[in-house]
Amino acid sequence: MSGRAKLQTDGERPALRLERRLKHAPEKVWHAITNPAELEHWFPAKVDVELRAGGAIRFTFPGQDDTTTGRVVTADPPREFTFVWNDDTLRWLISPDGDGSLLEFTHTFGRGDPAIAKLAAGRTAAGWDACLDALAARLAGQDFAQPQEWHARMASYVEEFGLDDGEVLDDGTIRFRRDLVWKPVDEVRALLPDEPGWHVLQDPAEGTRVEFTEAAGDDVPAQLARRHEQLDKLFAATHGVTLPDWPPERVEAVKKHYAEHPTQG
Repeated sequence: MSGRAKLQTDGERPALRLERRLKHAPEKVWHAITNPAELEHWFPAKVDVELRAGGAIRFTFPGQDDTTTGRVVTADPPREFTFVWNDDTLRWLISPDGDGSLLEFTHTFGRGDPAIAKLAAGRTAAGWDACLDALAARLAGQDFAQPQEWHARMASYVEEFGLDDGEVLDDGTIRFRRDLVWKPVDEVRALLPDEPGWHVLQDPAEGTRVEFTEAAGDDVPAQLARRHEQLDKLFAATHGVTLPDWPPERVEAVKKHYAEHPTQG
């Protein structure tokens, strides 16, 4: 059974939490999340793992020759599998649930500035949704078709998590920061409005993001709403999607949101 990802905080670090109730014994679920031959059917990379605390876990992504290596933290069959990968911690907890199992998965973002790491939560949640749905299908002996319309799936989480919100900095500057997945910088720049304040940044670990800044004007909620709409359209455009203009009721709702919940950076 599918469930929406939740964005939480572990200490100061952002963390995603997903659950799946599976009609399979914990031992079968454990095998599916730790055996490389099973992982090939649902995990986004080819995995080679030394299944013990302190063991190496290696990942090779499709189309890439380079392998990245993480470290197993806990291997406690059939209950817990936790490993660190690129400073992120991935924890799989399996518990009996009636005639099946409850799988609780947590992805804690461990890299860099927590506020920047958090920006990737929308795309990461959408990706893990698909992975866990593929896992459930594999356990059930069913084929799994990768979802389409990734933009809509990611945008839904970006809005739900508030990752699309603009903020007003202490010096009176309006700022938006938006994750653009791994889109090439030149492609993004070609889509930017022809006005100052727009900057595209790419980090080897975090991917591509756009930042927009300008001085706050007389009507800050309206200004934030207008820029918010621009960022939504830009994000969609990077995925080949053209969004219509917001209807008046959407504009008013977002203006009201900013008026009632000012965000200070």
